[in-house]
Amino acid sequence: MTDIVSTLRVAGCVFAEDEARLLVEAASGPGELDGMVARRVAGLPLEHILGWAEFCGLRIAVDPGVFVPRRRTEFLVHEAVAVGGAVVVDLCCGSAAVGAALAAALGPIELHAADIDPVAVRCARRNVPVVHEGDLYAALPADLRGRVDILAVNAPYVPTDAMAMMPPEARDHEARVALDGGRDGLDVQRRVVDGASAWLAPGGHLLIETSRGQAAATAAAFTAAGLTPRVAMSDDLDATVVIGCAGG
Repeated sequence: MTDIVSTLRVAGCVFAEDEARLLVEAASGPGELDGMVARRVAGLPLEHILGWAEFCGLRIAVDPGVFVPRRRTEFLVHEAVAVGGAVVVDLCCGSAAVGAALAAALGPIELHAADIDPVAVRCARRNVPVVHEGDLYAALPADLRGRVDILAVNAPYVPTDAMAMMPPEARDHEARVALDGGRDGLDVQRRVVDGASAWLAPGGHLLIETSRGQAAATAAAFTAAGLTPRVAMSDDLDATVVIGCAGG
Protein backbone atom coordinates (compact mmCIF):
# COMPACT_ATOMS: atom_id res chain seq x y z
CA MET A 1 0.00 0.00 0.00
CA THR A 2 2.80 2.41 0.90
CA ASP A 3 4.55 1.72 -2.40
CA ILE A 4 1.34 2.41 -4.32
CA VAL A 5 0.80 5.69 -2.48
CA SER A 6 4.35 6.76 -3.29
CA THR A 7 3.95 5.80 -6.96
CA LEU A 8 0.73 7.76 -7.27
CA ARG A 9 2.15 10.75 -5.45
CA VAL A 10 5.15 10.88 -7.78
CA ALA A 11 2.72 10.75 -10.71
CA GLY A 12 1.02 13.89 -9.37
CA CYS A 13 -2.07 12.40 -7.73
CA VAL A 14 -3.07 14.90 -5.05
CA PHE A 15 -5.19 12.41 -3.09
CA ALA A 16 -2.75 9.52 -3.44
CA GLU A 17 -3.74 7.79 -0.18
CA ASP A 18 -7.45 7.77 -1.02
CA GLU A 19 -6.81 6.64 -4.59
CA ALA A 20 -4.51 3.84 -3.45
CA ARG A 21 -7.15 2.57 -1.05
CA LEU A 22 -9.82 2.56 -3.74
CA LEU A 23 -7.58 0.75 -6.22
CA VAL A 24 -6.62 -1.90 -3.67
CA GLU A 25 -10.29 -2.46 -2.79
CA ALA A 26 -11.28 -2.74 -6.45
CA ALA A 27 -8.53 -5.09 -7.64
CA SER A 28 -9.15 -8.83 -7.66
CA GLY A 29 -5.47 -9.60 -7.18
CA PRO A 30 -1.91 -8.26 -7.43
CA GLY A 31 -1.75 -8.51 -11.20
CA GLU A 32 -4.93 -6.50 -11.73
CA LEU A 33 -3.82 -3.99 -9.12
CA ASP A 34 -0.50 -3.44 -10.90
CA GLY A 35 -2.35 -2.80 -14.13
CA MET A 36 -4.77 -0.37 -12.52
CA VAL A 37 -1.94 1.59 -10.90
CA ALA A 38 -0.08 1.70 -14.22
CA ARG A 39 -3.15 3.09 -15.99
CA ARG A 40 -3.58 5.75 -13.32
CA VAL A 41 0.10 6.73 -13.56
CA ALA A 42 -0.38 7.00 -17.33
CA GLY A 43 -3.08 9.61 -16.72
CA LEU A 44 -6.38 7.75 -17.01
CA PRO A 45 -9.09 9.17 -14.75
CA LEU A 46 -9.46 7.18 -11.55
CA GLU A 47 -13.19 6.83 -12.20
CA HIS A 48 -12.60 5.20 -15.59
CA ILE A 49 -10.26 2.70 -13.97
CA LEU A 50 -12.65 1.89 -11.12
CA GLY A 51 -15.70 1.96 -13.38
CA TRP A 52 -17.63 4.29 -11.09
CA ALA A 53 -17.72 7.73 -9.52
CA GLU A 54 -19.23 8.88 -6.24
CA PHE A 55 -21.84 11.58 -6.81
CA CYS A 56 -24.38 12.86 -4.27
CA GLY A 57 -23.71 9.79 -2.15
CA LEU A 58 -24.41 7.41 -5.04
CA ARG A 59 -22.07 5.11 -6.92
CA ILE A 60 -22.50 6.08 -10.59
CA ALA A 61 -21.23 3.76 -13.32
CA VAL A 62 -18.74 5.59 -15.57
CA ASP A 63 -17.39 3.88 -18.67
CA PRO A 64 -14.13 4.76 -20.47
CA GLY A 65 -14.55 7.88 -22.60
CA VAL A 66 -17.59 9.12 -20.68
CA PHE A 67 -17.62 12.47 -18.88
CA VAL A 68 -16.80 11.99 -15.21
CA PRO A 69 -19.37 13.71 -12.95
CA ARG A 70 -17.78 16.56 -11.02
CA ARG A 71 -18.49 17.36 -7.40
CA ARG A 72 -19.47 20.93 -8.38
CA THR A 73 -22.43 19.50 -10.30
CA GLU A 74 -23.94 18.35 -7.01
CA PHE A 75 -24.97 22.01 -6.67
CA LEU A 76 -27.09 21.67 -9.83
CA VAL A 77 -28.84 18.74 -8.17
CA HIS A 78 -29.31 20.73 -4.96
CA GLU A 79 -30.94 23.62 -6.81
CA ALA A 80 -33.16 21.27 -8.85
CA VAL A 81 -34.36 19.49 -5.72
CA ALA A 82 -35.21 22.89 -4.22
CA VAL A 83 -37.61 23.74 -7.07
CA GLY A 84 -39.07 20.21 -7.15
CA GLY A 85 -41.21 18.46 -9.71
CA ALA A 86 -42.55 15.12 -10.91
CA VAL A 87 -41.34 15.11 -14.54
CA VAL A 88 -37.58 15.47 -14.87
CA VAL A 89 -35.23 15.60 -17.85
CA ASP A 90 -31.45 15.25 -17.51
CA LEU A 91 -30.28 16.76 -20.82
CA CYS A 92 -26.67 16.35 -22.02
CA CYS A 93 -26.72 13.61 -19.40
CA GLY A 94 -23.36 11.88 -19.84
CA SER A 95 -23.50 9.08 -17.27
CA ALA A 96 -26.92 10.39 -16.08
CA ALA A 97 -25.45 11.15 -12.66
CA VAL A 98 -27.72 14.21 -12.29
CA GLY A 99 -30.82 12.25 -13.17
CA ALA A 100 -29.94 9.39 -10.84
CA ALA A 101 -29.31 11.81 -7.99
CA LEU A 102 -32.59 13.63 -8.60
CA ALA A 103 -34.50 10.34 -8.63
CA ALA A 104 -32.89 9.39 -5.32
CA ALA A 105 -33.66 12.78 -3.77
CA LEU A 106 -37.16 13.41 -5.09
CA GLY A 107 -38.66 9.95 -4.81
CA PRO A 108 -40.98 8.60 -7.52
CA ILE A 109 -40.59 10.76 -10.64
CA GLU A 110 -40.91 10.38 -14.38
CA LEU A 111 -37.25 10.63 -15.36
CA HIS A 112 -35.83 10.95 -18.85
CA ALA A 113 -32.14 11.34 -19.68
CA ALA A 114 -30.68 12.16 -23.10
CA ASP A 115 -27.30 12.57 -24.76
CA ILE A 116 -25.94 12.80 -28.29
CA ASP A 117 -22.99 10.49 -27.58
CA PRO A 118 -23.87 6.78 -28.00
CA VAL A 119 -21.08 5.77 -25.61
CA ALA A 120 -22.56 8.01 -22.93
CA VAL A 121 -26.06 6.70 -23.64
CA ARG A 122 -24.94 3.10 -23.12
CA CYS A 123 -23.29 4.09 -19.85
CA ALA A 124 -26.28 6.14 -18.67
CA ARG A 125 -28.57 3.13 -19.16
CA ARG A 126 -26.61 1.43 -16.41
CA ASN A 127 -27.60 4.21 -14.02
CA VAL A 128 -31.19 5.15 -14.93
CA PRO A 129 -33.96 3.26 -16.76
CA VAL A 130 -34.94 5.67 -19.55
CA VAL A 131 -32.22 7.19 -21.73
CA HIS A 132 -32.70 8.65 -25.22
CA GLU A 133 -30.01 9.14 -27.85
CA GLY A 134 -29.99 12.25 -30.02
CA ASP A 135 -29.24 15.94 -30.35
CA LEU A 136 -30.81 17.80 -27.41
CA TYR A 137 -34.61 17.99 -27.71
CA ALA A 138 -34.68 15.87 -30.86
CA ALA A 139 -33.88 12.91 -28.61
CA LEU A 140 -36.95 13.37 -26.40
CA PRO A 141 -40.37 11.75 -26.94
CA ALA A 142 -42.93 14.23 -28.25
CA ASP A 143 -45.33 13.60 -25.37
CA LEU A 144 -42.93 15.37 -23.01
CA ARG A 145 -43.67 18.72 -24.66
CA GLY A 146 -45.16 21.12 -22.15
CA ARG A 147 -44.86 18.63 -19.26
CA VAL A 148 -41.31 18.97 -17.94
CA ASP A 149 -41.08 20.30 -14.39
CA ILE A 150 -37.29 20.14 -14.08
CA LEU A 151 -34.99 20.47 -17.08
CA ALA A 152 -31.52 19.99 -15.57
CA VAL A 153 -28.63 20.58 -17.94
CA ASN A 154 -24.88 20.25 -17.66
CA ALA A 155 -24.07 21.12 -21.27
CA PRO A 156 -20.43 21.52 -22.36
CA TYR A 157 -19.22 25.03 -21.52
CA VAL A 158 -15.46 25.03 -22.03
CA PRO A 159 -14.51 27.56 -24.77
CA THR A 160 -12.80 25.84 -27.67
CA ASP A 161 -9.58 27.81 -27.23
CA ALA A 162 -9.44 26.77 -23.57
CA MET A 163 -9.62 23.05 -24.30
CA ALA A 164 -5.82 22.84 -24.54
CA MET A 165 -5.53 24.15 -20.97
CA MET A 166 -7.77 21.46 -19.45
CA PRO A 167 -6.19 18.77 -17.28
CA PRO A 168 -4.93 15.95 -19.54
CA GLU A 169 -7.07 13.32 -17.84
CA ALA A 170 -10.18 15.21 -18.96
CA ARG A 171 -8.89 16.51 -22.29
CA ASP A 172 -7.44 13.17 -23.39
CA HIS A 173 -9.92 10.70 -21.91
CA GLU A 174 -13.38 12.29 -21.96
CA ALA A 175 -15.41 12.83 -25.12
CA ARG A 176 -14.77 16.25 -26.65
CA VAL A 177 -18.50 16.63 -27.30
CA ALA A 178 -19.01 16.64 -23.52
CA LEU A 179 -16.50 19.44 -22.97
CA ASP A 180 -16.21 21.79 -25.94
CA GLY A 181 -18.85 24.52 -25.81
CA GLY A 182 -17.74 26.44 -28.90
CA ARG A 183 -16.06 29.82 -29.29
CA ASP A 184 -17.27 31.34 -26.01
CA GLY A 185 -18.32 28.06 -24.40
CA LEU A 186 -22.03 28.78 -24.65
CA ASP A 187 -23.05 27.40 -28.05
CA VAL A 188 -24.91 24.39 -26.64
CA GLN A 189 -26.34 26.33 -23.71
CA ARG A 190 -27.95 28.83 -26.08
CA ARG A 191 -29.57 26.03 -28.07
CA VAL A 192 -30.89 24.49 -24.87
CA VAL A 193 -32.32 27.80 -23.64
CA ASP A 194 -33.86 28.67 -27.01
CA GLY A 195 -35.85 25.44 -27.09
CA ALA A 196 -36.73 25.11 -23.41
CA SER A 197 -40.08 26.91 -23.32
CA ALA A 198 -41.73 24.38 -25.62
CA TRP A 199 -40.87 21.55 -23.24
CA LEU A 200 -41.36 23.12 -19.82
CA ALA A 201 -44.65 22.79 -17.98
CA PRO A 202 -46.23 25.97 -16.62
CA GLY A 203 -44.11 26.80 -13.58
CA GLY A 204 -41.40 24.37 -14.70
CA HIS A 205 -37.75 25.24 -14.30
CA LEU A 206 -34.70 25.18 -16.54
CA LEU A 207 -31.44 24.85 -14.61
CA ILE A 208 -28.07 25.07 -16.37
CA GLU A 209 -24.63 24.68 -14.85
CA THR A 210 -22.18 27.31 -16.06
CA SER A 211 -19.07 29.08 -14.78
CA ARG A 212 -18.95 32.17 -12.64
CA GLY A 213 -17.36 34.14 -15.49
CA GLN A 214 -19.98 32.97 -18.00
CA ALA A 215 -23.01 33.41 -15.76
CA ALA A 216 -23.97 36.84 -17.07
CA ALA A 217 -23.94 35.61 -20.67
CA THR A 218 -25.89 32.47 -19.75
CA ALA A 219 -28.46 34.60 -17.92
CA ALA A 220 -28.73 36.90 -20.94
CA ALA A 221 -29.65 33.89 -23.07
CA PHE A 222 -32.44 33.08 -20.60
CA THR A 223 -33.76 36.63 -20.85
CA ALA A 224 -33.65 36.59 -24.65
CA ALA A 225 -35.72 33.39 -24.62
CA GLY A 226 -38.37 34.89 -22.32
CA LEU A 227 -37.20 33.24 -19.09
CA THR A 228 -36.40 35.38 -16.06
CA PRO A 229 -33.03 34.17 -14.81
CA ARG A 230 -31.75 33.77 -11.29
CA VAL A 231 -28.06 33.03 -10.70
CA ALA A 232 -27.15 30.74 -7.78
CA MET A 233 -23.57 30.20 -6.65
CA SER A 234 -21.77 27.95 -4.19
CA ASP A 235 -18.36 29.11 -3.03
CA ASP A 236 -17.74 25.76 -1.34
CA LEU A 237 -18.18 23.82 -4.58
CA ASP A 238 -17.01 26.60 -6.92
CA ALA A 239 -20.31 26.05 -8.71
CA THR A 240 -22.70 28.32 -10.62
CA VAL A 241 -26.20 27.50 -11.83
CA VAL A 242 -28.61 29.72 -13.77
CA ILE A 243 -32.29 29.01 -13.11
CA GLY A 244 -35.34 30.17 -15.02
CA CYS A 245 -39.04 29.52 -14.46
CA ALA A 246 -41.59 29.11 -17.24
CA GLY A 247 -44.73 31.23 -17.06
CA GLY A 248 -48.24 29.97 -17.23
